[in-house]
Amino acid sequence: MENLGLSALLGLLEGLTEFIPVSSTGHLLLAGHFLGFESPGNTFEVVIQLGAVLALFSIYAAKLTALALNARSDVMARRALVGLLLAFLPAVVVGLLAHDFIKKVLFETPMLIAINLIWGGVVLLIIDRIAPKARYFQALELPLGKAFWIGVCQCLAMIPGVSRSGATIVGALMLGVEKRAAAEFSFLLSLPTMGAAVFYDVLKSRNDLDFSALADIGVGFVVAFLTALFVVKAVLGYVGRHGYAVFGWWRIIIGFAAVLALSLGF
Repeated sequence: MENLGLSALLGLLEGLTEFIPVSSTGHLLLAGHFLGFESPGNTFEVVIQLGAVLALFSIYAAKLTALALNARSDVMARRALVGLLLAFLPAVVVGLLAHDFIKKVLFETPMLIAINLIWGGVVLLIIDRIAPKARYFQALELPLGKAFWIGVCQCLAMIPGVSRSGATIVGALMLGVEKRAAAEFSFLLSLPTMGAAVFYDVLKSRNDLDFSALADIGVGFVVAFLTALFVVKAVLGYVGRHGYAVFGWWRIIIGFAAVLALSLGF
């Protein structure tokens, strides 16, 4: 890292984009490309992503703890946990099988990321308008089959630029989940998914991790944590009132800007 300002900028970008359907990974990879940023062993990226995960966990810790404590005696609590587990499993299988290809090939293709941002934005705009009438209004009360298929949709997000939250939200909307509930289920599903991804990345690259720039890493972590805290709370209220169109336009604008810059040789 070159300075604390760049660390704070990337931490802000991570916290701002991790839980909205615009692809935090795509934004960070493009920012790294255009700013000439490289982190030995991806240490910086792993740590700031952990900051976002911990922010989300702090928001839902009480709810998840209550579910775990009540699971033995409460059928609905047990069903909610099983639903999250079923939604999580497809990503485990695909992630283990395709991890190296995703990291070494897809993550190194900025033009692919930019194009994915664009078409993903178009899909989000369309689905926001044509999604079937909502039938499910509580994130933790989805039928198990619906939860599983949302998890299958999440696997698309392993392609950088697609967006984990975008894939799960689009899948949920098409399955009849109300907009706010779709966002909340996406948030809850991200806890095991992102937690496992961070753990696996650390395990795979443990010999390459470099914590020499602790001040930079610490700044990025704190900014990502605080920004994610704000974003998660704000997004639930926003999408319940306005839907997802703004995020679709966001993706399209950033994607076209990146395509133009890359075409000009930047």
